[in-house]
Amino acid sequence: MKIKEILAVLEEMAPLAYAEDFDNVGLLVGDSESKSTGVLVCHDALENVIEEAITKKCNLVVCFHPILFSGIKKITGKNYVERAILKAIKNDIAIYAVHTALDNHSQGVNKIFCDALGLINTKVLIQKQNFIQKLITYTVPDNAEKVRYALFEAGAGRIGNYDNCSFNSEGFFTFEGNENSNPVIGEKGKLHTGSEIKIEVIFEKHLQTRILKALFTNHIYEEVAYEIYDLQNSHQNIGLGMIGEFETEMDEKDFLYYVKDKMIADGIRHSAFTGKKIKRVAVLGGSGSFAIKNAIQSGADAFLTADLKYHQFYEAENRLLLADIGHFESERYTKNYIVDYLRKKILNFAIILSEENTNPVKYL
Repeated sequence: MKIKEILAVLEEMAPLAYAEDFDNVGLLVGDSESKSTGVLVCHDALENVIEEAITKKCNLVVCFHPILFSGIKKITGKNYVERAILKAIKNDIAIYAVHTALDNHSQGVNKIFCDALGLINTKVLIQKQNFIQKLITYTVPDNAEKVRYALFEAGAGRIGNYDNCSFNSEGFFTFEGNENSNPVIGEKGKLHTGSEIKIEVIFEKHLQTRILKALFTNHIYEEVAYEIYDLQNSHQNIGLGMIGEFETEMDEKDFLYYVKDKMIADGIRHSAFTGKKIKRVAVLGGSGSFAIKNAIQSGADAFLTADLKYHQFYEAENRLLLADIGHFESERYTKNYIVDYLRKKILNFAIILSEENTNPVKYL
């Protein structure tokens, strides 16, 4: 099995187009054409994890955090990033990172977070913007169904919990082909009028090439008329953070002890208690201080995230309980999810969960 075949499965799990612009996701080190001997899944691709991959004969390391995040001009082994990269290159080990591609997925990091806490009725906290496009095309009635379902197969027409969505209206067309034309309907050099169906579908913008290929392959016209628009609609199933609720509310202190137990957190920093019961909870795995206002606006009783600074705890404004449970802790079950996903999709192949604890934060 080639590494690129495994990467295709990973991109089904977390499309790279879902990642934030600042991020560095995908294949960071290695040749995708190489044959894979096994996959080691980890949180951080540190030097000790690369050593683990060598020992376990895995030449592909799938990590959550990208070991290469910002620009690097030299690789001399002077820091932990360069040492990991050098060891990977010397031993022909590829490194692939998912990070915010999985953060933004409706079944990704924050759904995993919610599921660990037992939250129900979950939805995205900060919906992704400028990610939806609309295709409008026209064809004769006899060709409409073929075109429509080809577009659906390519990924168009998905709205929330519904698939195969389209709007279709009837009208009439006119055309007159020049001497170089080869019309399927009518004759060149003569004005032709006939019935036509207008088909409208939306799609995620990274699918545009696939959508257009499906359109051109299944359309009968010599010249296919179509229009594509960028929509301002937010994507309700893609975005950062998530909000859900407990079936039964609980006291703030009991809630924090519950979170500490479920997320195996050695310590939780939190804002002042509000005196309110906790039922509606917002979460954002990793650094999520930017979403405090979103959590408040969503009506959350509590917001769980990580990497909060001193003054950011004031932003709770006694409107919700703000808790920092630790960066690693808030994402700790992500690598388990990746392993489970790969094992279901790739049978009879070595998919191994790393045993290394890469959490750099320690507690007394």
